Amino acid sequence: MSPFLIGSLGILFMFVLILLHVPIGISMIVVGLLGFGTISGFGSAASILSSEIINKISSPDQLVLPLFLLMGSFASVAGLSGDIYQLANATVGHRRGGLAMGTVVGCGFFGAICGSSAATTATFSRVSLPEMTSRNYSRTLATGCIAAGGCLGTLVPPSVPLVIYGVMTEQFIVSLFAAAIIPSVLCVILFIIAIYVYARLFPEVAPAGKKVPFGEILRTVRRCWGAILLIIAVLGGIYGGIFTVDEGAAVGAGLSLVFVVIRRALSRENAWEIIRETVVSTGMIYMIMIGAGVFGYFITVSQLPGYLVNLINQANVPNWLTLVLLLTIYLILGSVFDTLAAMLITLPFVIPIITDMGYSLIWWGLMNMMIIELGVLTPPIGLNIFVIHGVSKEPLSIIYRGVVPFIIVLLIELALLAVFPGLVTYLPDMLM
Repeated sequence: MSPFLIGSLGILFMFVLILLHVPIGISMIVVGLLGFGTISGFGSAASILSSEIINKISSPDQLVLPLFLLMGSFASVAGLSGDIYQLANATVGHRRGGLAMGTVVGCGFFGAICGSSAATTATFSRVSLPEMTSRNYSRTLATGCIAAGGCLGTLVPPSVPLVIYGVMTEQFIVSLFAAAIIPSVLCVILFIIAIYVYARLFPEVAPAGKKVPFGEILRTVRRCWGAILLIIAVLGGIYGGIFTVDEGAAVGAGLSLVFVVIRRALSRENAWEIIRETVVSTGMIYMIMIGAGVFGYFITVSQLPGYLVNLINQANVPNWLTLVLLLTIYLILGSVFDTLAAMLITLPFVIPIITDMGYSLIWWGLMNMMIIELGVLTPPIGLNIFVIHGVSKEPLSIIYRGVVPFIIVLLIELALLAVFPGLVTYLPDMLM
């Protein structure tokens, strides 16, 4: 058989394994080894597997992953998420839809501490959902804004998926973090506009609250000093060149642990839970990245990426149409499979196409993050939807209806980033 045919059959076999609920990392390793071994010899395949394991585990670039995950866990235990939410609520909670707006803003700030979409969603399901329902907010709007706000954990730097993308594509992680700033702010603004319009069209879903006195706002700001200090220390230190991304992650994890100790929030039970969550999440990510590396070698020797590039060039397809097709494929994959895994599975095919068209891989990284955001809101998987359902026991039908306006907003932002790539590349270019 030709390498191209072996590559095509390998991809089909991998999706069969995934549909049979074989873990995605294992599926990629199995297909990568079998495919590469068939084309280039199983001795070489075994060598690639061992080298990928050693490279991924020993690479200092990977150290940021467990440290940022640890920082997010400590921040949750310390109650920093509640402080952030109370500040957002104190400033805008009196407006119609203000609690929902405050939830989105709070998710954005907590995303800068946490770096995880699922963790942000779970945290604010516990913090803000009871507040909104107790004040007669529609459960549809309440759950929808939490699911959408949770997406900011993926986009707002430091973002774990952005780190993984940077490692896999060999892009400067600080540049990726800088590229995410404007899209993150734009996303929060668009979410707030969506809530404002929705609350104006249907006033009964988001009643106005009482205005908080200025003195209470100041007291809330003082209570939030820990969260603000943590964000400034990590992001300010990284962008200011005071320390590297690895050092920034270590500083963030250390500072968040200090707040846990100061607030006497650490017990033997939650200490073990933090360690368990961090180890499990890190192990899962490492397994997927090792699998993506092995699978990428197989795809390269199968010559599939070159075939796709030549096919697109011969068809004279406009670049914009190629991008639309790629994004559509990502949306379909993201609605069925884990979106981070879908990104890593497709990188060996997509990166050659993007570079051949002359686009920046920094820009494409942010487009990937937007697709991941859409994926965690899109049925039938919709990770954030299931997180809210698991925490709050709200019916899935209510949550699905609630996320519809925010899916539309994310599609609008995706189109803006595609039409105006300078929204992504401006700040990284300033750093050069």
